[in-house]
Amino acid sequence: MIQTVLKIDGMMCGMCEAHVADAIRKAVPAAKKVSASRSRGEASFLTEDAIDEADLKAAIDATGYTCLSVSSAPYEKKGWFGWRG
Repeated sequence: MIQTVLKIDGMMCGMCEAHVADAIRKAVPAAKKVSASRSRGEASFLTEDAIDEADLKAAIDATGYTCLSVSSAPYEKKGWFGWRG
């Protein structure tokens, strides 16, 4: 699994978070565990394969929010309470 984290500027409320999450789901249909946080100014999701960062950034920017950066890294699932198992 690959975890992708986007730094996003412009999210002010819960609806903003929902709009960003919807834009991610439309741009990356294979995305799982999509979440957005206005307090952290970021959104994240998991995929099996690498994604096209330029297309994703364009999809976010088209919603009226500003995608400042996109970073992807291998994701290792943790067990209960952070224990690896």
